[in-house]
Amino acid sequence: MSSHYDERAYRQFAELLPVALSGKNIKHCKVEDLAREAYRHGRRCKNGAWGWRSFVSSRIGPKTVYLGSPSVVLPNPTALHKDIIAQAPDQLHKILQLARKLPMVHIRCQMGRNNEFNPICNLYMSVNDRKNIRTPYMWGHTMSPVDKRRPGPEFTMIHIPEEHQIRQMVLALPEYGINICLGSDYMGEEKKGFLRQAMYWADEHSMLGLHAGTKMVTARDGRDGKLKKTGVFLFGLSATGKSTWSCHRLGLEEDKGEGTEVIQDDIVFLKKDGSAYGSEANFFVKTDVDPQLQEAMWWSLTDKSAFYENVMVDADGNPDFLDESLCGNGRAVIRKDKLRVRRGKKLVSIAYPSFDLPPTEALDGVIFAFITRRNTVMPFAQELTPEQAVLAYLWGESTHSYASQPEKAGESVRTVGTDPFIVGKRGPIVNRFRDIVMGLVDRYPGKVRFFQYNTGGVGEIIEAIEGSSRKKMIRKAARVPIPLMAAIQRGDLRGTNRYEMGRYGTKQITSVEGWDLSPFEPERFYDKDQIDKFVTDIVAGRRRFTEEIAAEGLDRQIIKWAEESYKLGVHEEPKIWAVEAEIKKAVAPSIFAPIGGNGGGLYRPPRSLGWRVK
Repeated sequence: MSSHYDERAYRQFAELLPVALSGKNIKHCKVEDLAREAYRHGRRCKNGAWGWRSFVSSRIGPKTVYLGSPSVVLPNPTALHKDIIAQAPDQLHKILQLARKLPMVHIRCQMGRNNEFNPICNLYMSVNDRKNIRTPYMWGHTMSPVDKRRPGPEFTMIHIPEEHQIRQMVLALPEYGINICLGSDYMGEEKKGFLRQAMYWADEHSMLGLHAGTKMVTARDGRDGKLKKTGVFLFGLSATGKSTWSCHRLGLEEDKGEGTEVIQDDIVFLKKDGSAYGSEANFFVKTDVDPQLQEAMWWSLTDKSAFYENVMVDADGNPDFLDESLCGNGRAVIRKDKLRVRRGKKLVSIAYPSFDLPPTEALDGVIFAFITRRNTVMPFAQELTPEQAVLAYLWGESTHSYASQPEKAGESVRTVGTDPFIVGKRGPIVNRFRDIVMGLVDRYPGKVRFFQYNTGGVGEIIEAIEGSSRKKMIRKAARVPIPLMAAIQRGDLRGTNRYEMGRYGTKQITSVEGWDLSPFEPERFYDKDQIDKFVTDIVAGRRRFTEEIAAEGLDRQIIKWAEESYKLGVHEEPKIWAVEAEIKKAVAPSIFAPIGGNGGGLYRPPRSLGWRVK
């Protein structure tokens, strides 16, 4: 552990903080008490919704550190992290003084709605700059009022936006339930600050915090024609489509009993029985929504109950959600019960009545779906074995986009569980996910399935500019159409899609009802050497990342699964397809088959990845 950490200073701060927060400078409020002042600093749109702008328009993740014992600190702190950690004791002392002096509002809200885990969240917001009162007002609408009958740990957040930008930082003290934000006025710091604390607490109490949305889908089984209820987990980094697909109706035949019900869009707490406690009453979503493709989110966004942050609003008061010329991270607090779709002449809510996903025993099936966003040679859908799903959780893959980070465009980004809010070592988190899902697979054979969806595209070419750190776009990707991705997910729920063995050692989609996938084949965009290079780069990146997490306590069994998966890349693939046609002439295709799925090629992954001889 770095000598920069000062556990004594953190403990003293936690002991002195309640006294510092007991002064007359703090006004204790209910959320609705803040409305009038918040509206004074906002702008009312023509649709009746209110909008504000923040000076900082995204989370300051690179300036976020965890302070405490060796079990919670950052495994690999950057130079910037180390500098902030070194400053932390002096900053904590200063915060105690500011908490006694600055005008502050305190609101008290509750997370979740169950009989076991409902954290009580205390937000202390400095309103020396009065316009900052909008932040607790907006955030308060994502939570629920406190219900004393529901148990829950107490969390505290202190937010001082007025701190100078050169001292901008987030200090989290997970073991004390404290989060501090300095020098930023972005509401996402409240949201993630409390949710991060809740995930840490859940992880310490036999649950597992997941950066995932949940929904309940009723779909007609393509084999027996019966309506079946499936609980769906959707993992994904920000901007990969987690909220979009948590709230999408998928083109199901609602007049015949099918349908999607939205449960959560961001953070849930997984239990060993497969159930998942929800966290938020309402959602904080990205606003780049097309009404033709994301109907439910559109109706909620355009309702008068919505609150906008950094959304373009024109001179006549009309919000334009697709205009990102002033900010590429427009956000809104939307009401879950306003997620509606048009059925005939009526708008009907598709919100699930509970915050929580029921246990696996109560459902017909459960799907764990991992969303990635790549634009080169990743299939739009892959069906995974349980072991491969654990690896998908471990790798948490996506890529940097040209729009958001042009200097890193096309480069892989890997985040365990697609969860940038893990406190402490990441290896034990992966081990626990493995234990939970393997337990579910053993107890409920045939009920639990795993998929990876690529919401990016195919065909992108980005090249480095010689003599510069910048890159240039040579060819944009052919993006997966949203209706196609909806059809893929719909087919997986109905069991009508076809998957065959692919180049990554997984089964990749080859047929989906109503769509021709051939225009998206990588061979139409790249030659064999280019494809081999892309796949080799992905496999090499997975190897390096696994080695990094192995140093943080990753179980040897998972490391072995990863090592076996590296052998399933491009070097073996030519052997598969070169002889497959001849093999099929001489050998019945049913001799070799994957468990629970369609046949593929001759080459098969090792037995531990879920394959067997019939």
